[in-house]
Amino acid sequence: MRNTPPPSPPATNPRLRWLPYLFGAGAVFWLIEMTQFAAWLAAPVAREQFQQTLIKGGITHDFVTILVVYAAFFLLIFATLVAAHATAYYGLRRMRAWGWIAAVVVAGGWSLIIVGIPLLVFLLRRPTRQAYGIS
Repeated sequence: MRNTPPPSPPATNPRLRWLPYLFGAGAVFWLIEMTQFAAWLAAPVAREQFQQTLIKGGITHDFVTILVVYAAFFLLIFATLVAAHATAYYGLRRMRAWGWIAAVVVAGGWSLIIVGIPLLVFLLRRPTRQAYGIS
């Protein structure tokens, strides 16, 4: 085998350097939200308020089951959001195509509340796609 130097990395746009950190910040945001929700679940006063809200809504039985289903649902949603943002972060830092795909999925989700539209447009531009190996 010949000793050949590894191929040089493709020239990247300097504006792409901030992109992974934006998704990393999103992962931290959802971790904080999940922690706040867990603290709410652990507080007896919050559970009592939740029970009173259910009673006002007409649900008068099986409070524990409803609380467990509610908690499991939202903790699963939060964990999924953290995982999606973390996948985009690590993939974009390594300049991988799967990182770009994860970032587009996450930005598409954020675009449902308008915040992600500029990021989605930036990700879908040809130079950004090419930097991550998507043609």
